Amino acid sequence: MNYVFSAPEQPTVSVAGHNARIPVRRIFCVGRNYAEHAREMGKDPDRDPPFFFTKPADAVVETGETVAYPPETENFHYEAELVVVIGEAGKNISEDDSLSHVWGYAVGNDLTRRDLQLDAREKGRPWDWGKAFDRSAVIGPVHPVSKVGHPASGTIQLTVNGDIKQSADLAGLIWSVPEIISILSHSMELRPGDLIMTGTPAGVGPLVPGDICIVSIEGLSHIETPIGPRE
Repeated sequence: MNYVFSAPEQPTVSVAGHNARIPVRRIFCVGRNYAEHAREMGKDPDRDPPFFFTKPADAVVETGETVAYPPETENFHYEAELVVVIGEAGKNISEDDSLSHVWGYAVGNDLTRRDLQLDAREKGRPWDWGKAFDRSAVIGPVHPVSKVGHPASGTIQLTVNGDIKQSADLAGLIWSVPEIISILSHSMELRPGDLIMTGTPAGVGPLVPGDICIVSIEGLSHIETPIGPRE
């Protein structure tokens, strides 16, 4: 096939303990999916229907890579998250069948330009400028379901320079992984390589150049992100 421009390189994420990689198709993110985080963002944590936003596939960053402090923000935040990796396509998936579509799980960090996100929220505008910027999705090695099962509980924790900033249990998700998959699949077909960032616990806060941000999830190891100078 002839292209007018060179085709972009396929974004990928690594697989734990293996040299194979997973091509990333789309990145879905669940907003305010822990009760205490909803409260700290000034919202009610009741089980209203969940809402979603997206990040571009090429926003992925691997563990150990330095992320430069991004442009146009003075309030750059971390958000520790469990990431679900879809391995089998499906639409209108039932909750009971949801987990059969999961290939594996990873540790993630949903980097956020909080001031831009909140400004957009107040004006009733999309969150893209606060969430979907370059290098905003740190995704660790993906652990296959065959090795780790389906983590529904266990500690999720984030530290900055060794200080604990976020610490919760995966059991605290308002909307569970099976529910999230089912709800998404009734809106659009999920396909292999789709990633779902399932939401962050309370304790979100700022990062500055020179910080080392580490996110860990019990049974899934950890990811580390140094923050570099402003771009």
